[in-house]
Amino acid sequence: MDWIQVAGHVGAFLSSITFIPQVYKVWKTKSVGDLSLAMMMIVFTSTLIWLIYGIALMLWPVILANGIICAMSLLLIYFKLAYTKK
Repeated sequence: MDWIQVAGHVGAFLSSITFIPQVYKVWKTKSVGDLSLAMMMIVFTSTLIWLIYGIALMLWPVILANGIICAMSLLLIYFKLAYTKK
């Protein structure tokens, strides 16, 4: 594995873990007031497109990172809809 592949995997890993603290905090506190649904929808849509791109080209760092981010953004969207006071 050359340094470009290592950089891709490290970048994918770091991108993948960016949402973990937010997902955990929302799950524990059930507080979603400061989460922007519009931003989460944009994140979900963009990562879904990146995921399709990665699958089409079989780019594993892109597939892994965007698959995880896509799942976490979907979870945050669910939390936003489920925990918003009506």
